[in-house]
Amino acid sequence: MLTVRVGRVTMPRRHIYTRWILQCLLIVVTLLIFVTVFIQKYSQPFKAFSTRQRALSGQMSGQNQALVKRSGPCENKECPSDQISFYMHSGVANVVPGKICLYNTLILGSTLNNAGVGINIVIVNGKTGEVTKTGHFDMYVGEVKPLITFLNSIENGSIVLMASFDEPATKLDNEAKKLIAELGSKYINSVGFRDNWLFVGAKGASKKDLFEKHTKNDGEKNPYDGWPEFITLTGCIPKYLG
Repeated sequence: MLTVRVGRVTMPRRHIYTRWILQCLLIVVTLLIFVTVFIQKYSQPFKAFSTRQRALSGQMSGQNQALVKRSGPCENKECPSDQISFYMHSGVANVVPGKICLYNTLILGSTLNNAGVGINIVIVNGKTGEVTKTGHFDMYVGEVKPLITFLNSIENGSIVLMASFDEPATKLDNEAKKLIAELGSKYINSVGFRDNWLFVGAKGASKKDLFEKHTKNDGEKNPYDGWPEFITLTGCIPKYLG
């Protein structure tokens, strides 16, 4: 006699596995197609930026590329206990901000997120060697008044360290230059568009032990596309005993 069973048919286990694998493959293929389309559509801005960065990096010397990669170390000199050890460098083109170190410790720089385009400043108590304030002032698209207010707030007996990055001069006016000159700067009136400039000055203290370096933006000599060679300063600043 022929018997017919009506109800759920149990499929062999290997067929279930095959169906599960096919479903997974379909999901993976769909994801790959989506990712490929997304990258092709939205990667152009990033490619343009990367190309520009590679072009500029290709113009840098091996020493400058090391600066780009180096995040924290300073290169301070050993100084007597009655002097303040410092190291600083100007910005590297418009890629690496300036850096200011005291006692072999980074005080201002990109890794601390307290450096920027224009003029970067660290104020130090000339008697104790302690940092009292820092600031950076955009002299390209910013305003000069905040810089003037900052300079006027510096107390007598303070040591002032300044480092340029990218463009330090466009918004500088005569009042700001006068205040910086009063701190002991010899070159501030010569600092121009995209120049590199470093300065260690003081307010109300002796000007004989100051440090300063200035490099002009020169299209025929610039090692980068539109920017001069970066510069460094290091030394020992006598504490103010007045």
